[in-house]
Amino acid sequence: MSLLLTGGYVVTMDDAGTEHENGWVLVENGFVQAVGDGPPPGAERVESLNGALVTPGLVNTHHHLYQTLTRTRAQEADLFTWLKALYPLWGRIDAESEYAAARTGLAELALSGCSTAFDHHSVFPPGREGIVEAEVQAARELGVRIVASRGSMDLGESQGGLPPDSLVEDGDAALAATEALAATLHEDGPGARVQIAVAPCSPFSVTKRLMTESADLARRLGLRLHTHLAETVEEEEYCKGIFGCRPVEYLEQVGWLAGDVWCAHCVHLSDEDIARFGSVGTGVAHCPTSNLRLGAGVAPVAAMLAAGVPVGLGVDGSASNERSDLFLEVKQALLVARGRGGPDALTARAALRLGTRGGAEVLGRDDLGSLEPGKCADLAVWRTDGLSFGGADDPVAALVFAGPHRVERLLVGGEEVVADGRLARADENEIAREHRVQAERFAA
Repeated sequence: MSLLLTGGYVVTMDDAGTEHENGWVLVENGFVQAVGDGPPPGAERVESLNGALVTPGLVNTHHHLYQTLTRTRAQEADLFTWLKALYPLWGRIDAESEYAAARTGLAELALSGCSTAFDHHSVFPPGREGIVEAEVQAARELGVRIVASRGSMDLGESQGGLPPDSLVEDGDAALAATEALAATLHEDGPGARVQIAVAPCSPFSVTKRLMTESADLARRLGLRLHTHLAETVEEEEYCKGIFGCRPVEYLEQVGWLAGDVWCAHCVHLSDEDIARFGSVGTGVAHCPTSNLRLGAGVAPVAAMLAAGVPVGLGVDGSASNERSDLFLEVKQALLVARGRGGPDALTARAALRLGTRGGAEVLGRDDLGSLEPGKCADLAVWRTDGLSFGGADDPVAALVFAGPHRVERLLVGGEEVVADGRLARADENEIAREHRVQAERFAA
């Protein structure tokens, strides 16, 4: 069935930055058929946007959904101290608690206008099965797209790593489990709802061998690669002490400095590092709120964009952000860039692009991130008649500067995920109740 949404301000995020003041979007079979201004085409179903603002659905490039279970812990800690405080609690994770955590995090994301989320999960306590499958189930039920990862940690405290030995795995077993998940869950092609990425956790929790073999596996299977990198000054000192080089040099040594890779954070990159990322197309998941919460610093995003580095946004874990709200990250990205580089460092539209087109590029999805013919019909509809838009002469700037917002409507593949500001396929209150039950198991 064809659906025409008409009478709104449509922000396409195409290469030309086209915006239609009196715009319409024609959707058919889960994809955008046409976008325009003025007299609309016919359709089997026609709905008025009533002057609302329409953007592509937001794309989240870095999250840890299980961390919704452990919010507000280690409130004044730096990254390493925070991790050491939380690792013992995360050792309690299982499929049941992961399902509750994923429903909560993905529901929050959807209500913030996010249609696609990447989750980086690398905590697999011995004997616990079905953890990644549980979060995929949650995504399917809510109707959002997910890029899940079967991450890994094989460098425990006894070997000089950060995580406790009880949470690290055998590297070969982790790789085999990753390949098995990809065989059963990964979808290729335009409109894919579920994909798998290969994502060893970090330089301080993964051996060099596992990093190298993860890259080999990903390239053999045609999957993308992800890890944390250059988040803190302490990480740089760790890499120098253990590997004898800086984080980006280490990335190159293990075969990860490439266009099928994206890294979370990248707060502490030199000008040379940025140029190397830009030259090969290695992407960055910018997580401004989390970096501020842990006192890690502010990533040099303006310099990255100038060098051609693909950059998207991530909320990061809900224990270092506490809020799975991707639109908040759009505003935060704008503000921290200006705090670092002045009022012209990033525009409102460039910030919104990070959360849409930029995120799709980082995830290697050319079917997402913009409203153009042939792209997925992932649309976020934002009301403009509320208090926060009053007096604004630019609706796009009003959306960004006045955020965060609860999305009025969210379509993913042309199917309703949020309607009238509420989840269309689930009960928000029921999700919260079940989540509280599971979260009690993670009390310190």
